[in-house]
Amino acid sequence: DAMRWLIFQACSFRGHDESAGSKNQGNFLEMVKILASYNKDVAGVVLENAPGNAKYTSGEVQKEIVGILALEVQKTIREEIGNAKFCIMVDEARDESKKEQMAVVLRFANKEAEIIECFLDLVHVNDTAALTLKNAICTVLSDNNLNVQDIRGQAYDGASNMRGEWNGLKALILRECPYAYYIHCMAHQLQLALVAASREVHEVHNFFQNANFVINVVSASTKRSDELLANQAEEIAREIELGELDTGRGQNQIGTLQRPGDTRWSSHYKSIQSLKKMFAAIVAVLRGIASDRSVSKYSHGDAVGSLKIVISFDFVFILHLMEKIMKITDVLCKKLQYKSLDILNAMDFVSNTKVLLGELREHGWDSLLEEVKSFCVKHEIDIRFGPQVC
Repeated sequence: DAMRWLIFQACSFRGHDESAGSKNQGNFLEMVKILASYNKDVAGVVLENAPGNAKYTSGEVQKEIVGILALEVQKTIREEIGNAKFCIMVDEARDESKKEQMAVVLRFANKEAEIIECFLDLVHVNDTAALTLKNAICTVLSDNNLNVQDIRGQAYDGASNMRGEWNGLKALILRECPYAYYIHCMAHQLQLALVAASREVHEVHNFFQNANFVINVVSASTKRSDELLANQAEEIAREIELGELDTGRGQNQIGTLQRPGDTRWSSHYKSIQSLKKMFAAIVAVLRGIASDRSVSKYSHGDAVGSLKIVISFDFVFILHLMEKIMKITDVLCKKLQYKSLDILNAMDFVSNTKVLLGELREHGWDSLLEEVKSFCVKHEIDIRFGPQVC
């Protein structure tokens, strides 16, 4: 029971110090102690009361039992698949010990015609060459009595070793099974498209560069982070008092600034949301740093530069523009991650998103400008329409 609970909760088993005199012997041993304290019969046969050769608490035994449970889970997955065809989803990453680990996920329809996604295995690979990954996948499938010929789809990222037309993993699997059609993860494609598009527009690219710089300056130390949270709390209280914010359970939570990342889905939208929500607090912190004579000249210069960026009309305008655009694309991103999504519905979602973006481009400027003007008036920012905006 202790092992099943720890596995289900994805908790570590071992402790830093599992000696008899340790105050915390790790999750597994401490869980066994708790269970034993509820039942005298159990307490009489575990840990120090167990026979010396049958305690079953060593690290090797724990790994062996976990391995047995993993085999049982894989057996259940195999039985659920039955004779059905399936798709494979594969990705690799380097763990803390610098070893390449490959995750294999199966997608199939069960007997009730429900789309199921199951994590099947995590295997160590010596390198990320396409042939190495292909051999590892075939081994995993073979170990679970699954046939490569039953693959009906492949889903990977867009790396050349995965999607290469001649020698990529996609091509190698297709040679084994010509029906294993490759699909580049659409949510991943969307993220790549958004990042690439933002870099093509210099103003937008500069905006995200500046936003990163501002976030780094404001979050450079725990002291500044605490000041940011304190200013945010004061701003929320002030707006509630003025009736500008609704109150209720779960509303008006104090948050943190989010950094955008090219490979993290929705990270750009979350970053924009946090910047807009915490705008007043950010300005207050930057002004505090800029007026603090005790800080270094480098910190003072960074704060002054960041403040100049943040309170500019161009920054505020692009902040609101990108929020509107990415609010639409974020909905698509989340829908593309639905487990039950099929290719037809995915294309419908893409088409609808294009329509919404088109409507924003054709009819959304007036409302956007009014929103930007109102924001600038609230935060005492000079309103100007330069050549970049027009």
